[in-house]
Amino acid sequence: MNRHFLSDTAVLLGRSLRHIARSPDTIITTAITPIAMLLLFVYVLGGAIQAGTGKYVNYLLPGILIITIASGISYTAYRLFLDLRSGIFERFQSMPIARSAVLWAHVLTSVVANLISLVVVLVAALVMGFRAQAGVLGWLAVAGVLVLFTLALTWLAVIPGLTASSVDGASAFAYPLIFLPFVSSAFVPTESMPGPVRAFAENQPVTSIVDSLRALFLGQPVGSGIWTALAWCAGILVAAVALAGLTYRRRVG
Repeated sequence: MNRHFLSDTAVLLGRSLRHIARSPDTIITTAITPIAMLLLFVYVLGGAIQAGTGKYVNYLLPGILIITIASGISYTAYRLFLDLRSGIFERFQSMPIARSAVLWAHVLTSVVANLISLVVVLVAALVMGFRAQAGVLGWLAVAGVLVLFTLALTWLAVIPGLTASSVDGASAFAYPLIFLPFVSSAFVPTESMPGPVRAFAENQPVTSIVDSLRALFLGQPVGSGIWTALAWCAGILVAAVALAGLTYRRRVG
């Protein structure tokens, strides 16, 4: 690894963040859809959904946060694709900078943008009646899970950003990720689902992550589910980093 990796990454991260600051519509767009879903499910559909005795917004928010992340990481693939097509990667290759710094700058930019979107959605949920019983450690744990999940999905987004042949193809991969929370415990308990659907819902990553976030928010014991959630996040992250690195070396080599 180039000994200037950290400084190179910082410079390229600053470049990407300046682009976002000049065009904040990506953050606004990422936050609007989850907020609209909050409004729809809490005020229109929530009364018909049985999800325990507490406020439905308390049950719903963890899943909405996951959808926010899934929506946001599509812009990682989009920005990476545009940089490739513009020829900026070739210019970077001619400079004495760490190759991996280019990808890490895009990934960290996505993490920052997603965290801002998550805060916007959380504020909207608070206005709509969301209340957490988590202490300081609980909030730190929530932040840690969300950052780890964002990192995992962002590195996953790097792959279509490097391999897509069109802008639509680069960002379309996020659609299945946005749909995945709908077949989980994000909106309704899995006990209400038919057998095969329930089996899938209970054994896919979103359910364990959503259940852990919900328990942390409510100050309840997380049990072994938190380790399952962390294992999913770490497994996706390791596999995505390895595959993205291999794809990047083949793409620019």
